[in-house]
Amino acid sequence: MSDLQKVLYTAHTHTTGGRDGGTAKSDDGKLELSLSAPRALGGNDGDGTNPEQLFAAGYSACFIGALKAVAAGDKKSLPEDTFINASVSIGPIEHGFGIEAELNVSLGDMDKDEAKALVEKAHQVCPYSNATRGNVNVTINVL
Repeated sequence: MSDLQKVLYTAHTHTTGGRDGGTAKSDDGKLELSLSAPRALGGNDGDGTNPEQLFAAGYSACFIGALKAVAAGDKKSLPEDTFINASVSIGPIEHGFGIEAELNVSLGDMDKDEAKALVEKAHQVCPYSNATRGNVNVTINVL
């Protein structure tokens, strides 16, 4: 059963082979990629991407969308040079493996206090932030 009030979009992928030597494809053909594990995780560091890179890209893209939404709600726009450098780390925890994320947010020449307030608002509405809250250690820095 869904906690969503209304489903607006559902992504569908087909993945085979897992993180080392696998592939992932979306049902609409817009995503098709090879997967390979980095040496640090026992992989061959092949040409493919890995779940942590995909999570970092997804979270940072979604967070910029949340920034745009809260800025628009405040009748403002984001500086054109807005960017996020995202890091997602994986490592052992007591019963398996866990991840943590760090978002380094740059809002160009926006006033630092204004930028921090906007980032905090975005963190409250971003779907990835809501999904990770209480489950994943997330650090957000305003550059």
